Amino acid sequence: MKTTVAEKQIAPSQIMQVGMGFMAAKTLLAAVRFDLFTHLAEGPMTGAEIQQRLGLHPRSLYDFLDTLVALGFLKREGMKENAHYRNSEEADAFLDKKKPAYIGGILEMANNRLYKFWGNLEEALRTGEPQNEVKESGKSLFDALYSDPARLKEFITAMRGAQIGAIMAFAEKFDFSRYNTLCDIGGASGALAVQVARVHEHMTCTTADLPAVLPIAEQYIADAGLSDKVKTAALDFFKDTFPQADIITMGNILHDWGLRDKKMLIKKAYDALPQGGAFVVIENIIDDDRKSNVPGLLMSLNMLIETDAGFDYTFRDFNEWVTEAGFFKAEILPLTGPSSAAIAIK
Repeated sequence: MKTTVAEKQIAPSQIMQVGMGFMAAKTLLAAVRFDLFTHLAEGPMTGAEIQQRLGLHPRSLYDFLDTLVALGFLKREGMKENAHYRNSEEADAFLDKKKPAYIGGILEMANNRLYKFWGNLEEALRTGEPQNEVKESGKSLFDALYSDPARLKEFITAMRGAQIGAIMAFAEKFDFSRYNTLCDIGGASGALAVQVARVHEHMTCTTADLPAVLPIAEQYIADAGLSDKVKTAALDFFKDTFPQADIITMGNILHDWGLRDKKMLIKKAYDALPQGGAFVVIENIIDDDRKSNVPGLLMSLNMLIETDAGFDYTFRDFNEWVTEAGFFKAEILPLTGPSSAAIAIK
């Protein structure tokens, strides 16, 4: 006997949620772009007050705001003209630009850059070629970013927002008691080095990146009041040897590159470490079965959109590469959400 869909008790809701997910995503991205959550962090506001503050048209004002309520980003008392809106706890903690845990930078970049590039995913899958600025300028992602100081700062701010939760978890969960020095390769704003130095007073940290990035890092370090404990170092990690340290870290660096470059960077980290030193990679490490860490798999597709050869990887992959480089032990430390620290000991 033929089984009907009703008898199987299946529904298309998951298909529709994912297939039409761009609607919810764009609604949130628009709210971030308007600084809605930063304004509401000052206190509850009526729809009319929000409309005036953000310069919105009245036509779909309440559809916009109530969609954000339904998605869980806003809370509301009253209805339409009589309503007052305020941030949810999560939005207030992570989407207010004035708070240190602000993650909206990555959402701003998603709105300004990635949203349109992902519209060409089919072409990327057919050609294996990136779909970002390189199509217009011929420059790689990083060449394009480093040639424009404003866009470089936006990118670095975005990366800090995307990584800050994992960085804070790493500083709390990793055992630093056996170590005294840390160097973060490709450290961007210096957020990882700052967070480790802030939590562990005995640690001396260095954030190493290209010269164009260092003024951004130095300002961030100074604002944190840690200029005496966190230093900067100019580094081209393709050309230069890594500074020696007890711990070498990389946050969202390895996944930007193809396999040959990944192995080269791992070997450089190995050479810079003492016996017993730790090489730590913080990324959305894909689960070994490749079927549960959806953000990690999507990030690997994003590397297709953004880079010539980059891809994300499993801990099994990482273990194979670091063993080949000479490390004797590897382990994985779950951090926050989809992020983990893959750790190799020399």
